[in-house]
Amino acid sequence: MDRRGIKFWDRLPLEKKILMEVTLMALALFASNLFIYWQVNRTTQKMDTVYASNVNLSELSDTLEEVQQGLYSCISIQSSETLENYYRSEQEYRNLLHGLNQKMIDNPIKILERNIRNMSESYLDIAAEAVQAKRGRNVEKYKDCYETASKHYQYINDYISQLNNLQFRNNSARYLTLQQGLKYMEVVSSLILICVMVVGISILMMITRDIVNPLTNLAHTANLVGQGCFHLKMPDTGSEDEIGILTRTFNKMIASLEEYVGRIRESAEKEQKMMEKELLMETHLKEAQLKYLQSQINPHFLFNSLNAGAQLAVMEDAEKTCTFLERMADFFRYNVKKSLEDAAVGEEVEAVENYIYILNVRFDGDIHYEADIDEDAESIRMPSMILQPIVENAVNHGIRNIDWEGKISLTVKRSDGILKISVRDNGKGMSSETICRILNRGEAPQGVSRQGSSTGIGMDNVRNRLEMYYDCKDIMSITSEGENKGTEVTLMIPLKEGKDDVPDFIGG
Repeated sequence: MDRRGIKFWDRLPLEKKILMEVTLMALALFASNLFIYWQVNRTTQKMDTVYASNVNLSELSDTLEEVQQGLYSCISIQSSETLENYYRSEQEYRNLLHGLNQKMIDNPIKILERNIRNMSESYLDIAAEAVQAKRGRNVEKYKDCYETASKHYQYINDYISQLNNLQFRNNSARYLTLQQGLKYMEVVSSLILICVMVVGISILMMITRDIVNPLTNLAHTANLVGQGCFHLKMPDTGSEDEIGILTRTFNKMIASLEEYVGRIRESAEKEQKMMEKELLMETHLKEAQLKYLQSQINPHFLFNSLNAGAQLAVMEDAEKTCTFLERMADFFRYNVKKSLEDAAVGEEVEAVENYIYILNVRFDGDIHYEADIDEDAESIRMPSMILQPIVENAVNHGIRNIDWEGKISLTVKRSDGILKISVRDNGKGMSSETICRILNRGEAPQGVSRQGSSTGIGMDNVRNRLEMYYDCKDIMSITSEGENKGTEVTLMIPLKEGKDDVPDFIGG
């Protein structure tokens, strides 16, 4: 509970506190019952629709029989009524066939559906030929077509029976599973109700204890004051209820003693000095930690990149080599220059572009990079070496060694006092457990080394520096839809408007 919530709670009288707690408990019980009812109702609805596929197959079989009977009637008795009945049943059967599978899927049920659909289409075509031959008085042809259609009719019926039996077995197993789930839901529902009741009773006991303990302490202190111990004082609860008012009134009664007031003043002055010293030490510690974190960079990355430049000089013309070495020099100069100071967003973006260029030289241009930067955000100051480690993490843990084209996009937008920076890749993705592990403890993904061709500045370093620089939490967030669906790292940096685009930070 935040300070505003605590102040609101402290201002409530005892009657309203108890009434609010009882109301919340009743609402929790109601919500639990509503959730249980919804789950049970949903499971029941699923049970009601388990055998719907068998019903559809029965309807398909009946309609097929009507088509066969209509065909026989057209062959035996040619009239407008028999033709109308035949075409009507044929259209109904075709409509039912649309619900069957027609794709190549490695599934017994789907394979049977596809066979039934294909044979049915052949059957309907042959039946149509028989009807046309009958109307054209081609006796030999309509007899042959009718016999062929009858054989197809038998085959289709056999397939429908097989499919119906197979689906019945599957649906029966599913029905039993839903029954077990319903029983499991009953147990879970009971546990939920028990947990809600235990939590509600525990909170009621805590509130009762908060009421009884101050009254007990007040009675004990009043007894000691009656015996002449005038230096005692009841601790202020800070609340505005009846107990808080009674406690403050009691303290005012004994606060007139000059010796006691002088002792409190002296104690407060000493405590203030200690707090100032403690705050100063904490500030120095934060500065030391910030300088230490900013100074981390792995020389292996620079050495490997320079080796790549030497190889490029042998293999290609001097112009490309010159461009590569200039980018390397800019990247190295930025790291050395900004190691102990902050940087502008534009400088950070330029460092990322240099880094991507170096990697594309080393890895034959496999990395596709795009950026969308607001012009009015380029002058905003931020800690140095923040964006490059995030992009590096996207390369090493996201798009490296994937079978499709790797892409990285950098977006910087400024809106409503917030600078939003997003680095997104289309790589391997990340599980929710890995995201929680990185954000909570700053760990790298499992099985991935922090050294080698890396700059050595990990996500934990970036997150720690941002939190110390801006003196607030939850600046960084990581989202991923799952395996092989990419990852997005988002920074939400608070800005202080009207002061030359300087970010709102405490340290640094």
